Amino acid sequence: MNVIQKIEQQIKDNIILIYMKGTPEAPSCGFSAQAVRALSVCGEKFAYVDVLENTDIRNELPKYANWPTFPQLWIDGKLIGGCSIILEMLESGDLKKIILDTVKKYQV
Repeated sequence: MNVIQKIEQQIKDNIILIYMKGTPEAPSCGFSAQAVRALSVCGEKFAYVDVLENTDIRNELPKYANWPTFPQLWIDGKLIGGCSIILEMLESGDLKKIILDTVKKYQV
């Protein structure tokens, strides 16, 4: 499996996925920390990939997503955006709505 296939599989396998620097418990940059806090407020589980531990993904994902920075939030296979977009969506209530709607869509 090449790097692009790995990225596509991760996005497909995880309803809510954040590509970040560090881990949710120990973010390695302020932007990742803010994004994780925003996701945590929404109350749903999410997956993460530490791009500092996965240099192949760190190098290829910006080209694949056409988004140059980290963190990157993906929900239901779609790129939502980075830290500032995540925070704006949290503030407006849109982040929680899209997360809850997406989670509900996949509940059986």
